[in-house]
Order: sequence, then C-alpha cells, then structure tokens
Amino acid sequence: MTATRVKSAAGARTTPASRPGAVVLGGDYVGLGMVRSLGPQGVPLCVVDDEPSISRFSKYVQKAIRIPSIGDLDRTADDLLRVGREQGLEGWVLFPTRDEAVAALARHHEELSRFFRVSSPTWDRFEWAWDKRKTYELASRLGIPSPRTWYPDTVEEVADVDCEPPFVVKPAIKPRFLAATKRKAWRADSRPELERLFAEARSVAEGDPIMVQEFLPGYGERQFAYCALFKSGSALGSMVARRVRQHPMDFGRASTYVETVESPEMEDLARRFLAEIDFYGLVEVEFKEDATTGNYNLLDVNARCWGYHSLGPAAGVDFPYLCYADMLGAEPYPERRARPGVTWMRLLTDAPTAALEIRARRLRLRSYLAELRGRPAEAVISMSDPKPALAELALIPHLAKNRAF
Repeated sequence: MTATRVKSAAGARTTPASRPGAVVLGGDYVGLGMVRSLGPQGVPLCVVDDEPSISRFSKYVQKAIRIPSIGDLDRTADDLLRVGREQGLEGWVLFPTRDEAVAALARHHEELSRFFRVSSPTWDRFEWAWDKRKTYELASRLGIPSPRTWYPDTVEEVADVDCEPPFVVKPAIKPRFLAATKRKAWRADSRPELERLFAEARSVAEGDPIMVQEFLPGYGERQFAYCALFKSGSALGSMVARRVRQHPMDFGRASTYVETVESPEMEDLARRFLAEIDFYGLVEVEFKEDATTGNYNLLDVNARCWGYHSLGPAAGVDFPYLCYADMLGAEPYPERRARPGVTWMRLLTDAPTAALEIRARRLRLRSYLAELRGRPAEAVISMSDPKPALAELALIPHLAKNRAF
C-alpha cells in the first residue's frame, strides 16, 4: 500500500482545536479558492490530493496529505477514514473539488458520515448529475430544454442520428473521457468525421456510454450557469454567471473569464431540476442559450464546487464558508444572491485563450485590456497569499501534460 505523505504547512495560522476543520479534496485552483474562503474565517484546513498541489503552499493550510487517489470509488473512502483517524479529523467537513471525488464520497456517504461531515450529495441524488442520460431524462420530464441527444451503441447506429452537422460527441459519464482526451466533448463537421470520432470516443471512454448531440452555435456570450448552495428545495446562496471565455473555447474544460449576470428564467429552470431530486450541496448547472429560439438548454450539472467559485465572495456570496456554516448547523437566514456585473479570471489560461480569440477577430485587444483594467477577481494570484501562484508557475509543465491546464 502506498504510504500517505503528510506535510505540515510552516507558518499556518493556529486555530482552536475544538472547532471542526475542513478537508479539501483536490488542491488545484478550485481547492485554493476553498482554502482562501475558509482560512481567513479561522477554519483549520487539511488539503488531500493525489497530484502536485498548489494549495499546500497557502498560508492558511495546516496539513497537506498525498494519497494514491481522491476519486477511486472503492479505495478513496478507506484512505480518507485512515487519514482522518491518524490526523484527528473527526467531525471535519469534507469538500470534494472533482467529479470523481464526489462519486467516491457518494458511494460511501453513509460510512464516511459516521466520521466526517460530508458536504456533497448522497448517491441517489448525485446519480442525476453523474450520468447525463439521467440528467436529460429528468430535464425532459420537467419540460426543461436540452440539446437533441442520441445514444448509439455501435458505429452503425450513428446513422440513426437525424440532424445535420455539426455534431457533438461527448461522454455520458465524464471522468475517463476527460482524463484521456483533456476535453469535455468533440465537434464533428461531417458524418464520416462523426463516425470516426464516435469510434475513438468509445475506445478512450473504456465502456462508458457515448452520446451524440446537436450543436448549439455560439461561444461565451451564450454560455451560462446557475451556481448555488442548495438545500431542501431552495438556495441558501446563489449566483448566475455568463462564462464569457473558456478553455478550449468550443467545449471548455474550464472557464477562464466569467461575469455575474441576472437571468430569472434560467434560474427557475435550474431550481426546478435541483428541487425535483431534493439536491443538497454546492452545485453548478450549465446552460447554453439557443441563438434561434432563445431557449436556455441544459448541458450539465456539476454536483460540486465549480472552478470560478472564488468569484462569489467578490459578488457577495462566499459559497464554501456558507456550506461549512450550514454543515455545522448555522441558523437559517434569507438567501444570499450574488450581485451582477462582477468578473473573475484565471490569467494563466485566459491570456492564451484571449490571444486566440483576438487572432480569430472574435475579441478586440482594446476590449481585453479593458477587462484587465476592471480588476477581476483572480483565481490564484494574491498579494496576501503569494506562494500558490509561484507554485503554479513551477507546475506549468505538469499542468500542460496532465491536465491541459
């Protein structure tokens, strides 16, 4: 068995031992946003990861622990319980940052909940987000628009797809496909290309079902998301965002430039979906606006904290701390809603994305410079906590090879 590696963070803030801390599963920029939400509130922090982590360098982190996998459906729960007992983390709140980690916690939710406070949903709720076949099935039942979708089992059945190109080829369950391709989906501009990409997707997904969808035109100006801490049919905190740029731009693995907006119609669609499954936890519901009909089409439900959640505090809603307080039994209060017009950027990925958009004449250099002058909330760079940004620069080769950033 691979030994667990533990590193205490030098200079970390000390906190009362009686206060439960938080275990952040995944120490990339998403986990770092959680650390910077909880740490200033005096919450003890332990980052658990299976790869090089930038969060371990934050001044707020007391412990950084390396385990073999944070997303193994069978092993992760055992490793977390062992680490929890060794490090005295009983009663601490678990915060997953990746889909596979949420899946691992959902599979063993009851067992883990005897030791930790688990902030993510049980499997009976999570499966509606994990498998897009169930996501779209429920959306159809609720009358929520979504792209026309086909589920061929073989290349021959691809001929039954009765729409015109371009097509979208994507997995019904993301992690294996994402790990192999570093993409969420592929675009096919002809039927021969569709057949080729479908066959390739079947191979890399290792048995996970592959879907074919109609392509909805438009870039970031039509990419939206409803973000919330959802509980008992309503939101304790919420934010609506336009995902202006993403990397890559066609089917973004991650957002790079985001702004908060208002969209009551889209918000209503997302709330109906989440209320129907009695969802609990942090969640991002992705939509794309159809340029022809104006409908918001449901694309994905991410049952975890999303990449740009650190936009929340700047817009008035600190999602990780809100969730932490709720897990500890804080008294109910009126819903906190993010104000519109606030922006967020991950400069490391947005600069090259913007450069490609400027080259393609979809973005003007003057407009991009104006966005920078607007001083968006930054995913990693912080003058008060500088070491994680320096660590990320050192990790660029690893990020480029293993994650495509």
